[in-house]
Formats: sequence, C-alpha cells, structure tokens
Amino acid sequence: MDGRKSAYWMKQLDERVLEELYWEGWSSPSILAKKEGFTASEGHIRERCQMLRYVGFVDTLASDMYELTTDGILYLHGQVDARHRPTPTVDRALRG
Repeated sequence: MDGRKSAYWMKQLDERVLEELYWEGWSSPSILAKKEGFTASEGHIRERCQMLRYVGFVDTLASDMYELTTDGILYLHGQVDARHRPTPTVDRALRG
C-alpha cells in the first residue's frame, strides 16, 4: 500500500482509520479510540470518519459503524487521488 495520493485536508489519523478498516473490515469510533496506536478521542475519530465518508472512502454499516468502500481500498493502494475529491468541511461532512 504505497504511493498514496493524499489531499491537503487529510490527517495522519485519516490514514490510520482507513488502514484499520482495511484490516478489520469494519469498526466504530468507540472501538478505534480504544485500540493501540490511536490517541484521538472517540469524538475526533467520529468527525474524521464523517470526513472520509463525505469523500467516499468509507461508508456506514449502521448508525456508528464504518466500513471501507472500493474507493477507499483503491486510495490505500495508490490508485485514487484524494486531491480530486470534493473538499470536506466539518459542516459539509456532518450535514451530509
């Protein structure tokens, strides 16, 4: 999973969330916040999941459970450029 093309708005936490969903299949912000390697709060992880959902890299399975989309997998493999996705803002991501 090399050669990723991240966007300026992406954070290291976004990469970590995507990688975890890739290996686990699905997760929730509360589960991720308790995992080793995550130092962010549950609320901050939830916000980042919503940003990633806005650009189509993750989707919801249920109210607070997320899974990786095909585009998310392609991003991790360096085949999708996040710079060509709509720029999410907290307002847009949480409304949408």
